[in-house]
Amino acid sequence: MTLDKLYRSSDDARAIVEQFSRVELGAMMNMAEELTLVGHGRRVTYSRKVFIPLTKLCRDVCHYCTFATTPAKAGTAYLGAQEVLAIARAGVEAGCREALFTLGDVPEARYAAAREALAALGHTSTLSYLAEMAQLVLRETGLLPHLNPGLMDAGDYAMLRPHAASMGIMLESGAERLCERGGPHFGSPDKAPARRLAAIGEAGRAKVPFTTGLLIGIGETRAEQIEALVAIRDLHRRYGHIQEVIIQNFRAKPGTRMEMHAEPALEDHLWAIAAARLILGPEMTIQAPPNLHERIDLAPLIRAGVNDWGGISPVTPDHVNPEAPWPHLEILETATRHAGRALAQRLAIGPRHALGALEWADPAMATRVLRAIDGRGLPKLDDWAAGRGDAVPELGCVGGQAVSAEVDVILQRAEAEQALTERDIETLFDAEEDDLAAIVALADRLRAQCAGDTLTYAVNRNINYTNICLYKCGFCAFSKGSTKAMRGPAYRLDMAEIGRRAAEAWERGATEVCLQGGIHPDYDGNTYLDVLRTVKEAAPRIHIHAFSPLEVTHGASTLGLPLEDYLARLKAAGLGSLPGTAAEILDPDIRAVICPDKVTADEWIEVMRVAHGVGLRSTATIMFGHVEQYRHWARHLLRIRALQEETGGFTEFVPLPFVHMESPIWRKGLARSGPSYREAVLMHAIARIVLHPVITNIQVSWVKMGPEGAAIALDAGANDMGGTLMDESITRAAGGVNGQEFGPAEMRALALSVDRPVRQRTTLYRDVAISLPAHGAGG
Repeated sequence: MTLDKLYRSSDDARAIVEQFSRVELGAMMNMAEELTLVGHGRRVTYSRKVFIPLTKLCRDVCHYCTFATTPAKAGTAYLGAQEVLAIARAGVEAGCREALFTLGDVPEARYAAAREALAALGHTSTLSYLAEMAQLVLRETGLLPHLNPGLMDAGDYAMLRPHAASMGIMLESGAERLCERGGPHFGSPDKAPARRLAAIGEAGRAKVPFTTGLLIGIGETRAEQIEALVAIRDLHRRYGHIQEVIIQNFRAKPGTRMEMHAEPALEDHLWAIAAARLILGPEMTIQAPPNLHERIDLAPLIRAGVNDWGGISPVTPDHVNPEAPWPHLEILETATRHAGRALAQRLAIGPRHALGALEWADPAMATRVLRAIDGRGLPKLDDWAAGRGDAVPELGCVGGQAVSAEVDVILQRAEAEQALTERDIETLFDAEEDDLAAIVALADRLRAQCAGDTLTYAVNRNINYTNICLYKCGFCAFSKGSTKAMRGPAYRLDMAEIGRRAAEAWERGATEVCLQGGIHPDYDGNTYLDVLRTVKEAAPRIHIHAFSPLEVTHGASTLGLPLEDYLARLKAAGLGSLPGTAAEILDPDIRAVICPDKVTADEWIEVMRVAHGVGLRSTATIMFGHVEQYRHWARHLLRIRALQEETGGFTEFVPLPFVHMESPIWRKGLARSGPSYREAVLMHAIARIVLHPVITNIQVSWVKMGPEGAAIALDAGANDMGGTLMDESITRAAGGVNGQEFGPAEMRALALSVDRPVRQRTTLYRDVAISLPAHGAGG
């Protein structure tokens, strides 16, 4: 067996010890680094935190510890509520997101002073008081608590879980002999490995995202380190709850019984880190404190398998290792970059568990987590949201620096029109800084090559003929009826009003009407045919862009017709093209969450395939930033490309960032708050790259992105500004504030802002005939 496959095995510790004994450290580190890059890429994370030492009293007497003290030295046994809040509020001011509560194990079991202090605070246990303080910090500051209170049982986890994003306990060692007389854990009942492993396992049963790890160099052997890592591995395989494993090196502290104990050499630390990576696999987060070596040279730790530096506080000291201050964040970022990696913030709950917060956190906590993260499970660092009218933030992609080798290879293949894989596309969506700049630059070059410099727009009118709908799409704030009304009353336009609006649109210079609506219980296939006839009678020359695949499917099924026959009838009645809405995310797992009763991904594809077959063109869309992840974006883009290669029927691809503000699924706390600005821009750029050259036009939605955001997208692969709309209502119902109309004058101004020529187009991207009404829409 090769070491890089070791994490997949069920080998016991003895077999692993035997394998490791035959391998040099350098070879172990090489394989560990490869696994780390597979699981985490170039990113190394940290949590910006405050350290809240709720109590320094402890019933244990670990021989290396300077954190624990006595009542006489401690002064007050516990921090008071105002002291806790003062620390937390200072953290908020400094941009922290985590409140790390660290405390001794059950001090009330040893000290009368602790019992008396708890009684005065209205509590009978330290853990009960911890629950109150964690709840206070969460409620008053929004910092996400991470709790390190020592041994816990099922009842403790149940009490603390609603108030904590994550918890932890260091296993430290699996060697029982270290608890014997003369060992570092003698006299410390809570350090018994069996008890700690039981607590870690109980956390898994309680669905608590959990941090654990080893303290190396306190007298254990390498074989005992492996035994401990295998025990952690096996618990994680059973429960999936371990979010990170810390490999911490022992530091001898003056005034302790082990002050003369030799510290582990750097090579010993590297060996333990590499062993952890090889045993625990590529996806596990391996942490090593960056402040516990004499010099800030992080490259060896990274080469050995580290992808996380733990919590770093700009406010509070490391109370456990006060002799070793945390490096300044700028120094840490520079050192990480010099090691060939990029530093990124994370939350107290790690990315994997954050993305699965509905499973791994109490419902209220899960809502907080989901609303804070992007599609990677990392915190959104800007306050931008689609449709909300926010000023666009800085992207931080200056360019001119080194692009990562992996991204560079992917972009070279894309430019050579070689097929990209799902993993390639995921990698691109993960890009930041210089990689992001390179992606945007390629997308812009491909746009110029494929679509030229001239920007386009259409003068059109949206006619949403009803918001009454039988379906229960969790993201939709527009529909009424079976979905609870969020904004405005239910309505249904009659045919006369639809005709009037179409005629008015033509008189105002529109070349297109876009007709969509909810699936009204009274609608059947004849309804949609009647809509087409009504519009054609009112405005014979206007292009009708109408009916999502859901409406087409509904119409065909109610008349008992095959899709091909029904689409042919729609075309004969005047349908010119289909909008690509109802695509959302073309993945069954995601659709099961956001629109379980809607057309399936395969059905959407089939409607479009048949429509293209009968001579109808269509658009394609993606609605992103809610419950899906980057792999789902990649799959969606690949499905769109595959169908376009088959039929050639898509005229454009339109990224639609999720507008969350009034969306039911968001208000219930079950979705993220839309994509980050970085993700929204990347979607336009990566869509251009993935769909090149088979789809010529990438459209940016001014309704979702706003004029400023649209301008950035036009320099990141987009070439079309969409339609003037006249009566946009769907995004507005979701809380969007960017307006109902963006007329030709505004379109020209937007093009001017990016120094590009502009022309009005038809729905099918032809030039607008001179004979159309000259007065135009909005001037």
